[in-house]
Amino acid sequence: MSDSRPLILITNDDGIQAGGIEALARTMVAHGDVVVVAPDRAQSGMGHAVTINGILKMEPVTFSVDGVKEAWQTTGTPVDCVKLAIYEILGKKPDLLLSGINHGSNASINVIYSGTMSAAVEGAVEGIPSIGFSLLNHSPNADFSACVPFVEKLALQVLERSLPDGTCLNVNFPDLPLAELKGLKVCRQSAGHWEDAFDKRTSPGGTPYFWMTGKFTNPDQGHDTDEWALRNGYVSVVPTQFDLTAHHAIATLNQWEL
Repeated sequence: MSDSRPLILITNDDGIQAGGIEALARTMVAHGDVVVVAPDRAQSGMGHAVTINGILKMEPVTFSVDGVKEAWQTTGTPVDCVKLAIYEILGKKPDLLLSGINHGSNASINVIYSGTMSAAVEGAVEGIPSIGFSLLNHSPNADFSACVPFVEKLALQVLERSLPDGTCLNVNFPDLPLAELKGLKVCRQSAGHWEDAFDKRTSPGGTPYFWMTGKFTNPDQGHDTDEWALRNGYVSVVPTQFDLTAHHAIATLNQWEL
């Protein structure tokens, strides 16, 4: 790797063949030494899972973007990919970690379940400036071209300025052409949630099985949220932390008879 160019690690949760990670790598090869380490298959919804009850395999692959220095696929989760990249492939921490571009939203409560964002959070745990990117389009043929200028702008800003300790960025793009995007808006995470439901079916042998379904509900009507920004044509940027302490509840609990 070049000593003068930043080392940029790119991963995702849709798998190394996904269009989103290709768009991310293609955007960043001009700005640093890009190494791609990603799952060999889709790992959406894995959250911050790590592989502890099985083995991990990884192998070098030929990546579809010219200029990528190295590319590896692994059998692990997105968080596994970050750990393997740091401790087995690179042997050091990169200057920047980018995850995505995810096929589908990671706004609001989706951030909890997201493998894309968990990779970025793991980067923050390791002290690496990290950003997770997502486009509100689940199609494998989604067009990521409108995301590129914003990915480039944010990545270069983070390389120059870094991020506060313990913080990464959760960036979501509305599925709009570039001319209709109104710009970046720094937001808070909306207090939306999923109302879960299950489609119950029965196998030919009489065993019940289930498909998870559900409906996203957002009672949060604030104009400072990621969901509001996305509905109104903005790219949402939410500073996200791994410290899950409910600081506002400490004083309440201290009043209990504990």
